[in-house]
Parts: sequence; C-alpha cells; structure tokens
Amino acid sequence: MSSFDFASTIAVGSVMASVILNTNYSLVKGGVALGTIIGFQTLFSFLIRKVKILQKLFTNKPQIIMWNGKMLHKKMKRCNVGEADLIAKLREANVHDFNEVKAVIFESTGDVSVIHNNENKKVEPQLLKDVNTQSLFFNKENV
Repeated sequence: MSSFDFASTIAVGSVMASVILNTNYSLVKGGVALGTIIGFQTLFSFLIRKVKILQKLFTNKPQIIMWNGKMLHKKMKRCNVGEADLIAKLREANVHDFNEVKAVIFESTGDVSVIHNNENKKVEPQLLKDVNTQSLFFNKENV
C-alpha cells in the first residue's frame, strides 16, 4: 500500500463517517465524494504504473535492511524499522540464526521479505532487480 493508497483509504472512511453521522450530508453527496476519491485513486494508480517518472516520484524502492546475517542499522533507521521489529519478522520467517539470512528486504508496500541463505544456491538476480543495493559492496556473483 502506497502512501497515496493510505490517504485515499482514510479519505473514504472520513466521507463514509460524515454521511452516516451528519444529517446535513445526503447520500448523493456522499456517493459523489466517494466516487471522486475512488476515481482519482484509480487514475493515480494507473498513471503510476504507466509513467516511469511518476513511479520514481511516488513509490519507494525496496531497501535491504539485513545482508548476510548482518543488520544494516543505517538502512533500518531510514526505513523506521527497529531491531525488535526485524527480529520479530525473522521469527515469523522461521529463522533460527542470523547466519541463515541472506537478505531482509523492506518492501515498498511496508512488508518485510526474508531470503534465506543457502550455500548450495545463489539468489536469483531478478529477485533483487528493483531493490536499492547502492550501499552494499558485494560481488554480484555472490548474490
């Protein structure tokens, strides 16, 4: 969910609450307001998918917040992810030891993805294609 999706969700809830609780608003006005919000949100989502410059402006790139079992505290701070939150996500992903983790990615949707370390297999480069890896100094062959 992007920040615009979140704002749209809040706006829809606000309009619905106003229509339900305030007798000065009619159902027609509420319906028009909801239709406008939903229409604008749909148009905005479509434009973000189709126009690359808008996509760069309005969506965040996924960030690596843990690499090869080491927490990247600066990245975690930038993503507003605490150590306790990261450890909770690692438990959810059935991680027993930090060395079992190849990468933890903070997705643009706010989700956290865990890629397990497997010495026999390399991570498919396509999985890290859109991820911001600028601060990592790793050999692409080791990915």
